[in-house]
Amino acid sequence: MRRFTTYERPEEQPLVVIKKDGKREMFSRSKILAGLLRACEKRPVPLVVLEDAVIEIENKLQHEGFNEVPSHRIGELVMDRLQHIDEVAYVRFASVYRQFTDIHNFLGELEKLLRVRE
Repeated sequence: MRRFTTYERPEEQPLVVIKKDGKREMFSRSKILAGLLRACEKRPVPLVVLEDAVIEIENKLQHEGFNEVPSHRIGELVMDRLQHIDEVAYVRFASVYRQFTDIHNFLGELEKLLRVRE
């Protein structure tokens, strides 16, 4: 069974993402959703929750009022949402996004997560 949804959005200036290498590309909801899906693979997270997270991230970026946004800002917003959605998915995403080079980086991220939970 397929479910079709529509989301009404006011027409706004398109967001441009500034990549780490300085290149610019159009903001893509599908890229964010793909990253969330990878992080949540084999986790009990409904697709609708991830779709809502993408919408929230895009809305937050639009409300910040900039037409261009650095890619690291998007990554931080994704990590913030994942932290509230699923902690395992958060650690998966963080390990790739922050490019952990060894177990100490990984443990440091886990310790931060545990402090937030307390």
